Amino acid sequence: MNLIISTIDQGLIWSLLAVGLFITFRILDFPDMTVEGSFPLGAVTSIMLIQQGYSSEFSLLIAFIYGALAGFVTAFLYTKLKIPVLLSGILTMTGLYSVNLRILGKANMSLTKPQNIFNKYGMDKLPVNFNGIILGIILITIIIGLLMLFLNTEKGQALIVTGDNEIMASSIGINTTRMKFIGLMSSNGIVALTGGLIAQQNGFADVNMGIGVIVIGLSAIIIGEVIYSDVPLNIRIITIVIGSIVYRLILMVVLQLGFNPNDLKLISAIILSLCLALPTIREQFIHTLKRGVKSNATSTRAK
Repeated sequence: MNLIISTIDQGLIWSLLAVGLFITFRILDFPDMTVEGSFPLGAVTSIMLIQQGYSSEFSLLIAFIYGALAGFVTAFLYTKLKIPVLLSGILTMTGLYSVNLRILGKANMSLTKPQNIFNKYGMDKLPVNFNGIILGIILITIIIGLLMLFLNTEKGQALIVTGDNEIMASSIGINTTRMKFIGLMSSNGIVALTGGLIAQQNGFADVNMGIGVIVIGLSAIIIGEVIYSDVPLNIRIITIVIGSIVYRLILMVVLQLGFNPNDLKLISAIILSLCLALPTIREQFIHTLKRGVKSNATSTRAK
């Protein structure tokens, strides 16, 4: 039971990362690689600020701001300097590796201060892992609520239209460049915030902890979409949380079956590949089934 509770705890916290990715990959239709740099940026920023005596809440705020600045750089490279989409994100991600080393001063650092957001406000008195569940629910509710409110505004609708059809958006007077800045900054801000939370929960930060986070976030998004297909945008955002928890449960089952923990990245990639291929497999299965039924019906009539 404790293992399941721990898995739900992880799923809720990591779903914030998936929400950040959803803004760029799904709403803005922008394959942003910056997140593999902004995630550890948030982690090292949060740990370093707490080590210097700042509050955990302040460290998360600064982590969000730094992540937003990383998104600003990517947006600038793409919109102003006309660097291709993927290369813009890769350039920022690569540069952030050195930035993260500068902030941390070394490759990794443990949190020696007892203070972190998971043991404040009486949450340290809760049963094991319940503090993460409570905090995760609170943060997910706030962030998804704010995102839904924004998407229902005029600027939010402009962001959606920009992702759906940039040419049409420009033709009706939408500043698509501004929308890309807004989308990339908010996305990477949320990703960096998640990095800060994970670092505080784990008690350490590492400059390499961003490797593979895109796969983790996309797995949660795809699993949520596979489980709940053809739902409105607001509901799709909520399904990300469910997808994140299901993804963590799948990993838990895999580990319980005796797989090597060092293979988690490979397993994550396989899970994402299967989820991406599932609609095609389902369509081919239905097509084969219909063809079989049609063939049987033809044979029956012939008899």
